[in-house]
Amino acid sequence: MPETLTPIERKVYHYLLDFLTANTYQPSVREIGREFHIKSTKTVSEILQSLARKGFIERDPSRSRGVRLLGYQAAGRTMPVPPYPSAAPGPSDTRTAYLTLDRRFLPNERVFYVRVENVGAAHGGAILEGDYVLVDPVASASPGDLCAERDGTAGGVTLRIADGARPHANGSSATVLGKVCGVFRPFCELAD
Repeated sequence: MPETLTPIERKVYHYLLDFLTANTYQPSVREIGREFHIKSTKTVSEILQSLARKGFIERDPSRSRGVRLLGYQAAGRTMPVPPYPSAAPGPSDTRTAYLTLDRRFLPNERVFYVRVENVGAAHGGAILEGDYVLVDPVASASPGDLCAERDGTAGGVTLRIADGARPHANGSSATVLGKVCGVFRPFCELAD
């Protein structure tokens, strides 16, 4: 799960997304500085390095436009959403596993998704096998909210209704990953 972005990092990241959509290439360090009234190219480079360290971009500091957005699929006002690490296809395939979603549907940059594999009864049958569940690791769960948990023994992700004192319903060794904030159901799966 990526770290939370600072307000300036969020603005620069969204600017990178929107600029690439409009121009098909990334802005230079100087262009980013002009956009945000940052006089020092070193400060812009530090912001970009922080975005790279937090897992939002890859960077080639030897090039002026050496920024690559991870998971980007070329659509305006969108943001790539990563899979939960254990759900990723593999270390080399992680970038292709992103979902690109409209930013208006996402509460923050730390949201990740889990593909539902085993359907349980905790959600009243509204979520089906193959659905993509968005999880907000920042939000606190209220009683009745649907939460995602990682099972401490098997390592799988399960969905459970928060019961108030504890987000999970039993005393297992499960780790709460966050609150479910969205469900997407594909009409059909496309072959790679």
